[in-house]
Amino acid sequence: MRAVVVWWDLAESDRSIDDLRDFLREEAVERFTGFPGLVLKTWISDRESGRWGAIFLWESAEAAAQQLPPRAAELIGYPPSHRFAFDVEATAEGTHQLAALAGLSGLGLALEGA
Repeated sequence: MRAVVVWWDLAESDRSIDDLRDFLREEAVERFTGFPGLVLKTWISDRESGRWGAIFLWESAEAAAQQLPPRAAELIGYPPSHRFAFDVEATAEGTHQLAALAGLSGLGLALEGA
C-alpha cells in the first residue's frame, strides 16, 4: 500500500475552507467514492494555519501514481504546496462508535448536517 499526503497553504488563494467544504459536498466526495485503487481519502483542514489537503491510502504504488482530477487545484488556483508519498508499513483498525466507517464514506465537518 501507498499513502500520499497533499496540502495547500491557502494564503495566496481566493478560496476559503468554507468554499472548499462546499466543493466536498457538491462534487468531490462523490467523485472519489469508488475511485479505482483508492482505499480511503480523508480531506483535512486547519483554519488557524490556512491549510487544506488530503490523505490518500492507495492499494499500490501504481494506483497512487495515476492522474487525479485537477478540480481542487483549479478552484484553489495552484497545485498543492506540499506532496509527500510513503510506503505503508502497517495498519490497525481500532474499536469505535462511528457506524459510517463501515462504508468508509460520509464523515467530516463538511458533511455534518448536509
